[in-house]
Amino acid sequence: MIKLIASDMDGTLLNDKMQVSDENAAAIRQAGESGIEFVVATGRGLSEAKPLLADQKLTPAFITLNGAMVYDEQGNLAVSIPIDDDMTSYSMRLLDERDLYYELVTNHGIFSNSRVRRIQNVADLLVNLNPDTNYKLAVALASARLEIMNINYVDDYTDVVSNPELHVMKIIAFNTADPTALTEPKQLLLKTAKLMVTSSSRNNIEINNIQAQKGIALAKYAKQKGYGMESVMAIGDNFNDESMIRDAKYSVAMGNAVQPIKDLAWFETATNTNHGVALAILKALEVNRGK
Repeated sequence: MIKLIASDMDGTLLNDKMQVSDENAAAIRQAGESGIEFVVATGRGLSEAKPLLADQKLTPAFITLNGAMVYDEQGNLAVSIPIDDDMTSYSMRLLDERDLYYELVTNHGIFSNSRVRRIQNVADLLVNLNPDTNYKLAVALASARLEIMNINYVDDYTDVVSNPELHVMKIIAFNTADPTALTEPKQLLLKTAKLMVTSSSRNNIEINNIQAQKGIALAKYAKQKGYGMESVMAIGDNFNDESMIRDAKYSVAMGNAVQPIKDLAWFETATNTNHGVALAILKALEVNRGK
């Protein structure tokens, strides 16, 4: 029996307009009525993710920042796994030396040192995840979305990392012009054995504490509910979903997923622009009916 469904957001639950479709929302409600809990597992922070679900009046639990911060259905913080201070300093120095744009995601919001580059990178992500979206429309969508308004813009990251009340939970670095420029820093960061480095797009790398992974967080969440990963469905499309796709018994790759995720998955659903999450939920209901 499937008792919990965890879904990624970008390229998975969200369509090409960065919205939860009516079809996906209806299926999530149907799952709830059938006794299956739905939880979001995203690389986004809560301030970025929650409004997009609220548009459909959905209030699930959230595994955010790739597992670094987990919130229950009431919005209470249940898990917090920041990057160690020395690893934050090392990561920033390594990225600065290579002139790579990056953002700091903290326990009190996201910090960027360039609004223009922030909008550009959100637009690039939209086009990368949804190739049918033209760049001009992507920029308009990126500028209008709530996550742009929830960014804290600073001239220098020094004040962020020196503030004792702020803890860096994730660092996300971008290079749209030459994604291969991210390969070397990724390898160096992984060599520390203290960091997990994944991607939600070919144009970025996401840096977390080694213990902050979607699969680890999802297994802990399921255990708190009284069951194991044999009762869990996980849905995703990219490399930061790998741990939960690997660990869940009922793993689902989106039709638009990268090939390694498809290779790991138990089932392949439709694309994010064709309500793939809704179809995966219907598959879960079939499993529970014994079909």
